[in-house]
Amino acid sequence: MQKNASLTTPAAIRKMVREGDYTGNTSGFAPGFVQANLVILPKQYAFDFLQFSQANPKACPIIATSRIPGVTDMPTVGEDIDIRSDLPRYRVFKQGQMVEEVTDISNHWRDDLVTFLIGCSFSFEEALIAAGLEIRNISEQKNVPMYVTNMACQSAGIFHANMVVSMRPMKPADAIRAIQICSRFPSVHGAPVHFGDPAAIGIKDINKPEFGDAVTINDCEVPVFWACGVTPQVAIANAAPDFCITHSPGHMLITDIPNSKMAAL
Repeated sequence: MQKNASLTTPAAIRKMVREGDYTGNTSGFAPGFVQANLVILPKQYAFDFLQFSQANPKACPIIATSRIPGVTDMPTVGEDIDIRSDLPRYRVFKQGQMVEEVTDISNHWRDDLVTFLIGCSFSFEEALIAAGLEIRNISEQKNVPMYVTNMACQSAGIFHANMVVSMRPMKPADAIRAIQICSRFPSVHGAPVHFGDPAAIGIKDINKPEFGDAVTINDCEVPVFWACGVTPQVAIANAAPDFCITHSPGHMLITDIPNSKMAAL
């Protein structure tokens, strides 16, 4: 299935994903609608993770949580959502180690699981494109490159991590414009956290991201880095809870929330 699915509604895309007809990344899908990162944890770890997210809102801006443990719908972000099947790809962790990557987590579901949805940088890409800025991962039809940095998040309970960032190369003037635009979207990571020298934030090789795909960086461009919702996956690996489920990097839940509702006026 090609990415012409981006021309359909969020509900139609979720149906396509639920039926197993699309399992790829969602960069560039559903222009105008919020995409969300996913973390699902047993209730015993949920409060610690909530505190970690609240302490690190750039990397972990929560846009929704499940009403009670065990429910699989998310009515505050969309109709007829089944969190077990409506993302293209999931990662299953045990003792902090990824043990499986699947397209449906129904067989893993438990009544004590709590779902967190976290804002995604894919949501502000629309505003950047509308301003005439190229988004290289979209123009090259790749997953956005993501890197683990040396920037420590604030710890909470069992959770601790260095921030993960996503990167989009831009001309310096465009990077300044991106800062202005993304400052209006604090619920989906907000303004970039760094641009320029990758080594300054602990990235050794810009052409070897830990997650996602490398993209072309032209001679006249600088890498621009945003806080990334994959940060919780590093925190989960460090905390090593006995069980956890996340999205696979770049494979998001597409919600019914308009991106415009995430903008700070």
